[in-house]
Amino acid sequence: MLQAELRRGRAERPRLSVGLARTAEEVREAQILRWKIFADELGARLRSPEPGVDRDMVDSYCEHLIVRDEGSGEVVGTYRILTGHQARRLGGFYSDEEFDLTRLRHLADRTVEIGRSCVHPGYRNGATIALLWSGIAQFMQQHRCEYLIGCASIGMADGGHTAASLYNRVRDTSLSPIEYRVFPRCPLPLERLDGTLPAVMPALIKGYMRCGAYVCGEPAWDPEFDTADLLMLMPLSRLDGRYARHFMKHVDFE
Repeated sequence: MLQAELRRGRAERPRLSVGLARTAEEVREAQILRWKIFADELGARLRSPEPGVDRDMVDSYCEHLIVRDEGSGEVVGTYRILTGHQARRLGGFYSDEEFDLTRLRHLADRTVEIGRSCVHPGYRNGATIALLWSGIAQFMQQHRCEYLIGCASIGMADGGHTAASLYNRVRDTSLSPIEYRVFPRCPLPLERLDGTLPAVMPALIKGYMRCGAYVCGEPAWDPEFDTADLLMLMPLSRLDGRYARHFMKHVDFE
């Protein structure tokens, strides 16, 4: 069961801060939160060398963005960020495991990849999400990155019918130009699924859509998390002006 439930009145709001993890202990705090969300809450079969801590080889190549409740001291939200330079050292982006990214290779030096996104259930609100996205935007601005990629996940509890239905909806409105198309290594069998369900769009995908992101092709099945993943691409040039002003806030990473 997740720890540290919120113990404050409705009128109170936590004092939240966002920044990059600067120490190994701060990174570990983010990894512990990830385990609580992905393994304990969502049932993912994580291949971590240490139970209770979601850690893999990619972590050491990434920056770790964390949101902290300054009142309790607890890390309540996180994203990890992989730059194109670090992806070259690693041998590729993390999403290379799920997709053939050949058509995005020429963008790599100007791209950041985000992943392992999670928020404590007591803090799943607009304020926490806005802080995370402000942190990502500030990071991209400081590193002069022009493109953001990341996987948006859809649960597979119903065998994939919801995922197929959601893909059919976003395909009609947000599919990328063919030159940005990627190809799943373990594709969802869309032809065998009911893709007509009136499914609710996950908040993360809805947020990507509002910002002007592309869906770069058909979903891949991730057996570790048992999700259908869509590869999203957001060129900053497509970011709607309102969202640019909202996210490009002053976040001090110095």
